[in-house]
Amino acid sequence: MSLDIRENGGIGISSDTQNVIYEFCHLLEKSKQLFNGLRDLPQYGHKQWQSHFGRAFDVYTKLWKFQQQHRQLLDGGYGLKRWQIGEIASKIGQLYYHYYLRTSETNYLNESFAFYSAIRLRAYYSKANKEERPDLMVKKLRYYARFVIVCLLLKKLPLVRELIRELARQIEDYTGIYQPADAAEWAQVLQEIRAFIAADSVVSVLDQDSMPVVLSNRLSPSAAAATSALSTTTAAAASSSSGLRLAEVVLVGNCAEQAKFSELTLDMFRMLQTLEREPQSQQQQQQQHPQHQYSTDAAGIVASGFDSPLGAVAGGVVSASGHRLYKQHSNGSEYGRGGSAVVRQQLQLVGGSSASASSRRENPHKYLLYKPSLAQLNAFLSSGFKELPADGVLMLYLSADGDRGAPSKLGDDFGFAEGGVLTNSMRDSDQSQLPPRQKRSQNSARYKNPHCIYPGDLFPYTRKPMFIVVDSDNSSAFGNFPNLFGQPFVCLMSPELVPSNVVDQRHKGSLFTLFLHSPLAAFCLICNVQSLPLALWDRAQAIVDRFLAEAGRLMMRSRQIDAAYLQYYRDDFLRLLVLRYLFCSACLRLHRSFRGPRYYPASLPPLPEQLLLEGGVVSGGAGGGGAVGLQRLVLDLANLLNARAAFSYGPAAQEDISV
Repeated sequence: MSLDIRENGGIGISSDTQNVIYEFCHLLEKSKQLFNGLRDLPQYGHKQWQSHFGRAFDVYTKLWKFQQQHRQLLDGGYGLKRWQIGEIASKIGQLYYHYYLRTSETNYLNESFAFYSAIRLRAYYSKANKEERPDLMVKKLRYYARFVIVCLLLKKLPLVRELIRELARQIEDYTGIYQPADAAEWAQVLQEIRAFIAADSVVSVLDQDSMPVVLSNRLSPSAAAATSALSTTTAAAASSSSGLRLAEVVLVGNCAEQAKFSELTLDMFRMLQTLEREPQSQQQQQQQHPQHQYSTDAAGIVASGFDSPLGAVAGGVVSASGHRLYKQHSNGSEYGRGGSAVVRQQLQLVGGSSASASSRRENPHKYLLYKPSLAQLNAFLSSGFKELPADGVLMLYLSADGDRGAPSKLGDDFGFAEGGVLTNSMRDSDQSQLPPRQKRSQNSARYKNPHCIYPGDLFPYTRKPMFIVVDSDNSSAFGNFPNLFGQPFVCLMSPELVPSNVVDQRHKGSLFTLFLHSPLAAFCLICNVQSLPLALWDRAQAIVDRFLAEAGRLMMRSRQIDAAYLQYYRDDFLRLLVLRYLFCSACLRLHRSFRGPRYYPASLPPLPEQLLLEGGVVSGGAGGGGAVGLQRLVLDLANLLNARAAFSYGPAAQEDISV
């Protein structure tokens, strides 16, 4: 459009208006160039992209303020349309979202939500259907899909359901008017979203009005404090070196039958939230409701330059001192309670050096990899390895189908003999690259699967402190992982088998990851509890919290715990993962449907499971009683949920306790 104005020579337009239009066109073109340039930046590392993001933020800030200050002139002389304003706002929302992905700071998700929400509330794309441009309709559909992802990550499920209904109507209009070639792709996107939402619902928590309550499973201050009492004293005294902190995380997902949306599997989605703290606004609400981690609504938070959409918010406006609690009616609408609006004084577009950002970072930096190749995985692991601070820990989370392979008869394949996990499916074109003998089934055992990640592939990264979580039906392949360089190393491995009733729900994500993400939800799943009143959920959660606190106390008192656990214990995230692992182990070993070692999780270095199932093993007489108390807490939880019959207690439950 800027070229048309120049070609017309600005006929009938004053010089001041023409200057405004030219400046707007310049900023618009520059913003597009910077935004498109982000696609060419490497997804790993910090220094490579930080400055480019800063420039993009600066230009979009100027562009947004400029169009707001000169809206009347641009409307008349330029023909600025509402969908064009919406497109600028959508780009800023994308910038914030991608900045969240690169920094792992959840507050940027709230910034992205504020822009996406304002686009919807101000109906900037409302007349896109009348433009008779299919490309504009595609932009509108992509906006909806991106908005859904942001709302999913912020646990705004009632709003997600509203967006899905709106997206379905928009797709119907798009396909009905234009009969596009990508109609089937958009239908699949809608199907994936619906399947993802349905699969993520493990247990319904209902308030006193029988309305669903949305719970957050990000790390809250109270949850971190509940298990940290001994972390800064006992752990430091027991360990020869200072405590370490989780700094870099690589999350890998490739489960064929698991629900996914875009390139985010359900397991990746859950672990992503597990390794994040609550955003600041939600922390404030947590102080008012210490027993609940409700999701808050940021619709009342408006970015500078937007016309106030507050009147369009259903059920009132939220405030910093009165956050709205999500409750959902049968028709999917929302209501809440709130106070005055919170209006941002200035558009905060953040730049800065990677060093200062790293020092301020509250969450570990994460990479999300869906079906990566070995080259891609190594690139991101190498970047995380390189970026580790002196006290940093590199974490690798693998959620993938297993591949056992066949050990070499020569015994020369240590680190590869037991197979590994598949992170990328073999392409048909790759068959031509295999040795001729590998194509013949009788000789295929001589070669390893090139699309499988083996323990031996990870040996070089153990030169620095490393924490691995393997959720796979071949997790035991990582059970003989050597500590070659003497650095702290821990590996948590999932059960390889689950009962048939859990197998039938594998599309809802892995049971082991669910235990690490929401222990009580996982407990409800193995007990076939599908809904709970909120008051009962709170009572059950108190038992789980007590278990975690007591397990942490016993770990710190035990003389059998490997030093790596003590060094990692001072980190809030790593400590919670280990304690939730212990809860998972205790529950599955007592459950009647889980029988035998392959049904239980395992750890390396081995944790003394006697802490859970035998008395008198922990140093001191009182420790043994505490161990029995952990088992009793699991049974108390089962009694509370009327699931006691599913659990055993006695010698039969104490078999195969050594891992």
